[in-house]
Amino acid sequence: MRTNKEYKEAALNRLRGNWSPAVLATLFYLLIVLVFTGGSELPRLLNADTGLQLWLGGASLLLVLFLVDPMEVGYSNALRLLYERRDYEVSRNMLDLSLSNYLHKVLGMFFMGLKVVLWTFLFIIPGLVMSFAYAMTPYILEEHPEISAWEASARSREMMAGHKFDLFYLYLSFIGWILLAILTLGIGFLWLEPYMSSAVAAFYNDLKAAQGEEAVTE
Repeated sequence: MRTNKEYKEAALNRLRGNWSPAVLATLFYLLIVLVFTGGSELPRLLNADTGLQLWLGGASLLLVLFLVDPMEVGYSNALRLLYERRDYEVSRNMLDLSLSNYLHKVLGMFFMGLKVVLWTFLFIIPGLVMSFAYAMTPYILEEHPEISAWEASARSREMMAGHKFDLFYLYLSFIGWILLAILTLGIGFLWLEPYMSSAVAAFYNDLKAAQGEEAVTE
């Protein structure tokens, strides 16, 4: 495994001179996430009665499951293709990959979220740890459609054995940029999100190499 600095340099090497397609895809992706995950707050903001709150809350959860989750798979893998193949059709790839093998990805992300929630019920810390254990699930759902939706997160857990802190540390290394992006009223995330996602794609590429799978050689 490489150092955080090397992962970030690898990500920047892929994005340098090609930020526009990545930023445009990120804008679309973040708008989808904000609109449909923010819908869970709508009943409270409307001071709706209990029945309406339950109905709207359930509708919001369904939208996350059937729209946001597969979009997350598409976005993550579009940035993976940018890293691995220098494929800069990020928006097109994001949409295509979100829709291909659609139900398999919906189920895979549902099972991943369910497992994290169940671990969180034990204590907060185990849930946080397992969220890193299952973090490679979006990539596995795309690259290994032969693996069942349930097994995809189990495969991620196997790949991440001994590397969960490495991924946490990689995310932690972006904390300064995250704070800066917040100070820009969130606009900075349009550049930060593809930067982070490309670095995580490089991290996943190394995990594949360690498993004997075909991987990119820098």
